[in-house]
Amino acid sequence: MGKTAFMFPGQGAQYVGMGKDFYEQIPVSREMYELAGKASGLDVAALCFEENEQINITEYTQIAMLATEVAMLKAIEERGFKPDVTAGLSLGEYGALAASGVMSAEDVFKVVRKRGIYMQEAVPNGGAMVAVLGLDTAVIEKICEETEGFVSIANYNCPGQIVITGEEGAAQAAVEKLTAAGAKRCVPLKVSGPFHSPMLAGAGEKLAAELEHVTIGEIQIPYIANVTADYVTDKAEVKPLLEKQVSSSVRWQQTVERMIADGVDTFVEIGPGKTLSGFMRKISRDVKVVNVEKVEDLEKLQELMA
Repeated sequence: MGKTAFMFPGQGAQYVGMGKDFYEQIPVSREMYELAGKASGLDVAALCFEENEQINITEYTQIAMLATEVAMLKAIEERGFKPDVTAGLSLGEYGALAASGVMSAEDVFKVVRKRGIYMQEAVPNGGAMVAVLGLDTAVIEKICEETEGFVSIANYNCPGQIVITGEEGAAQAAVEKLTAAGAKRCVPLKVSGPFHSPMLAGAGEKLAAELEHVTIGEIQIPYIANVTADYVTDKAEVKPLLEKQVSSSVRWQQTVERMIADGVDTFVEIGPGKTLSGFMRKISRDVKVVNVEKVEDLEKLQELMA
């Protein structure tokens, strides 16, 4: 019998209206939006469902995305579905923490509200992120190392898609070298800073102080951390890894490969969009993937898990 993984997307997949049908139709999901609002001091439901520009600003995006993911997760759990392992990309790791039992929903909401603020505040002028398509990972790593200034890998998303991050000038210099080395495309990302760069280490330090007030529970469902692409086996590792995650590379491809090696053959993406499902097709076509984004998707999940 194969294993099932729940996976949660990060920033970039958000849109106005995400999760609204869960809020309207499923009481436990509505409770999560209300809890997120109470924990963050924001009208999270309005942020997610009503036209606004804040939803694309990091400080607000993070709590909106996480509230939606946890609202969907609770609806899935209420129907009796549990994963064998869980993971999330960047912000999505907090969805995985909620699924694993390591943090309560209230605590993940409180922490992520602060995380969004600290990351927004830490953004230096002139930061950039660029998706590099169709170039060998080792070549990208070497070019980043050789480029003057701050530029490094933010995300190992899937074969053929790596995201670099850093100072705008250094990122542009790297792009010129990457293009010359044979990259198919280099696409600047619409983000408000060089996330997952050492330039954001200060935000991680502030987050560590915030995490001091949080109780870490026992790991009920195994989860894999972005920083190591491996299982977290000791709950004492949770807080240091979350601090590092803000300024370290997200090893998503390696995370998925670790789960597959461990016997996972069914992946459930929980949250808006199909970003992670798209990455899955590039990582392995030998696994089943389903995305839960709408209430009707719960029926697809029922069929898949039957």
